[in-house]
Amino acid sequence: MRAIVVREFGGPEQLRIEEVPDPVPGTGEVLVEVEAAGIQFIETQVRTGRLQGISPVAPAGLPWTPGREVAGVVRAVGAGVDQELVGRRVAGQTATQGGYAELAVLTAAGAHPLPEHLPSTEAVALLGTGRTAVGLVETAGIGKGDTVLIESAAGAVGAQVIQLARAAGAERIIGLARGEEKLALVRELGADAAVDYTDETWPAQVRAAAPEGVTVVLDAVGGETGSRAFDLLAPGGRFVIFGFSSGAMTVLDPALVAERGILTPAYFGPPTGPRSPQEQLRQTREALTAAADGRLKPLVGRTFPLADAAAAHQAITSRATVGKTVLIP
Repeated sequence: MRAIVVREFGGPEQLRIEEVPDPVPGTGEVLVEVEAAGIQFIETQVRTGRLQGISPVAPAGLPWTPGREVAGVVRAVGAGVDQELVGRRVAGQTATQGGYAELAVLTAAGAHPLPEHLPSTEAVALLGTGRTAVGLVETAGIGKGDTVLIESAAGAVGAQVIQLARAAGAERIIGLARGEEKLALVRELGADAAVDYTDETWPAQVRAAAPEGVTVVLDAVGGETGSRAFDLLAPGGRFVIFGFSSGAMTVLDPALVAERGILTPAYFGPPTGPRSPQEQLRQTREALTAAADGRLKPLVGRTFPLADAAAAHQAITSRATVGKTVLIP
């Protein structure tokens, strides 16, 4: 089969397509012919080597085939798996890697059957990102009366959080994005206000939209953006870190957090609590069900042929994409 292989850490050019042996499903596993493979932002960071030895998603060594989110047709099953799964369309996440390929292996338990009307491209947009969005709304305890500030609101996770936060009863939703196209999308998805965080006055614009402060911040950017967002919280608010696309995680002053009564529920961290394997499976099923029922619209941005994975990574890191970026083998 063809797969993307990284043999040296570095820029997008390190993503090269090669012929590699077909994977074989083991006990409790299924072999999927990949119709769509989702790209996660963190994979662009792992590719550089900066997260080596830091993040659990970084490979132990090279060569490495990135990708965890796949959707496609089951072509074979391993021992202990019902043969009835063969020929079914499913979506799921690989154990650690291998999604940027024509064939991938999933656990049978984590292979979610897909309704006929849900395209594979949309299904992969609901795996890691949909699960994350569900988990963030739950972790932050978003509900009636909340004013929610969402960073990277036009991204794959942010787009779904807007919809889920509204469904959970949030009174006001403010999305941070970059450029008029993304701001228009944030408004279209249901945010009450969309603010360009490349404008130095963005905190003042958020204050104008929420004079009493925001009650929840979902921090995907980190660094200075995360710190300035923290300052916009009303006393007793919640600050949830789930990413650091700026390259640096937000560092909070414990004394200031305590003084203002801010809660910092943990989402980004070890695979426990809201990120335990059992919870992730439940959250993924919830996101897929919500999409199948029409309650959640997945946002697929650009699609690229598998061989153009380098161009896809470049588009993501240059902030030229909205929603989920997907590879098509």
